[in-house]
Amino acid sequence: MAVSYKKLWKLLIDKGLNKTQLCAEAGITTNAMARLGRDEDVRVEVLVKICSALNCTMDDIMEIIPDHDIQQRRLRE
Repeated sequence: MAVSYKKLWKLLIDKGLNKTQLCAEAGITTNAMARLGRDEDVRVEVLVKICSALNCTMDDIMEIIPDHDIQQRRLRE
């Protein structure tokens, strides 16, 4: 399984925020933001801070992608 944070980037656009502003408001590091940008694993604490800052739930900022969907996407590329 993989994680996608595309929902987070869309939410930031909708709220008129950039990544630097989110780091400041949520109190997260630039390293954590970089990991999010690469769809890598981050601590749940980071996700909770983001959700608190944006007043949303984890479902609003991330999506879990099943392995079979990942394989099908690779086949299409």
